[in-house]
Amino acid sequence: MSHLFSPVTIGPLQLDNRIVIAPMCQFSAAAGQATDWHLMHLGNLALSGAGLLIVESTAITPAGRITYADLGLWDDNTEAALTRVVRAVQLHSPMPLGIQLSHAGRKASWQTPDEGDGSIAPNDVHGWQTVAPSITAPGAGNADSHVLDGEGIKHVIRDFTEAAQRAARIGFRLIELHGAHGFLLHQFLSPLSNQRDDAYGGSLENRMRLTLEVFKAVKLAIPVGVAVGIRISATDWVEGGWDLAQSITLARALEQSGCDYIHVSSGGLDASRQQLPPLAPGYQLPFAAAIRKEVRMPVVGVGLITTPLEAEHALAHGDADLVALGRAMLFNPRWPWHAAAELGAQVKVAPQYSSAAPHSAPILFRRN
Repeated sequence: MSHLFSPVTIGPLQLDNRIVIAPMCQFSAAAGQATDWHLMHLGNLALSGAGLLIVESTAITPAGRITYADLGLWDDNTEAALTRVVRAVQLHSPMPLGIQLSHAGRKASWQTPDEGDGSIAPNDVHGWQTVAPSITAPGAGNADSHVLDGEGIKHVIRDFTEAAQRAARIGFRLIELHGAHGFLLHQFLSPLSNQRDDAYGGSLENRMRLTLEVFKAVKLAIPVGVAVGIRISATDWVEGGWDLAQSITLARALEQSGCDYIHVSSGGLDASRQQLPPLAPGYQLPFAAAIRKEVRMPVVGVGLITTPLEAEHALAHGDADLVALGRAMLFNPRWPWHAAAELGAQVKVAPQYSSAAPHSAPILFRRN
């Protein structure tokens, strides 16, 4: 039996296979509200046969968006817009839907990819005041961010919690907290970006405090049938920054707090100083494998995995419990179909597509 197409459990969630569609920003929202683009985009991916689809990084507050075109979930309007999309997708696909909740912190108020690559001042069109753990910080992000005080930190925890409650009401069955890629939770975790001298800075215990408080608050506020996990950057790729040893400590603490899974990526905090290795398929999997040895919760691996054999190899060799695909799914939204055919497995499809199996794999499809 194919490892990739074997079932797996994430907390209360049962998945048919171990293919995760990773959250991918679309920069297509209007005032944080999902649009028809999201309906088409997510509807397409939800018919792919993957085990789980995680909706793109979704801001918990307007100030937490990366760009003005980011998806959001902070009020009744954003909730209603996303509900319309989710209801339509669920009408035609049984695939479990997750959502990644995020706050960009210093990396907010940014240009969209089509516009360039730079920050936008608070008084400019499409700009706003950003927040961060500290005044000083490396590399990417707004240099004039306001430092979060104790009250501001309470608001961040509240905003994550309220967004999670909205997500559960909409019908999402999994919530992923974004603690990676240089966004706010990552900014608090890394000693490169966290220069605080209060209970949220300094020691590793203090730097982990906000992430753990957000997780515990979200876990407590949503129904027990909704899985809650986190995505982290296992390393900053910078000497003296956040690293694998600290990630393992965080993973253990999260597991003790009831975390259902951990999604392991890397980098994103300081592009100007990152000491990246040569990029190759699975280059981030060693981090997932190391963390997997230290925890019992499922570990999602990621990083330039593009072929079925690469994904199968990662699972067979114990690098991860699930594999997340991003760009590969955009390039080929039927990637799981082709993977199942190549690995001699079966995949669920909508009945409208059940006659599309190739002659070389006549029993490839199972109806939803």
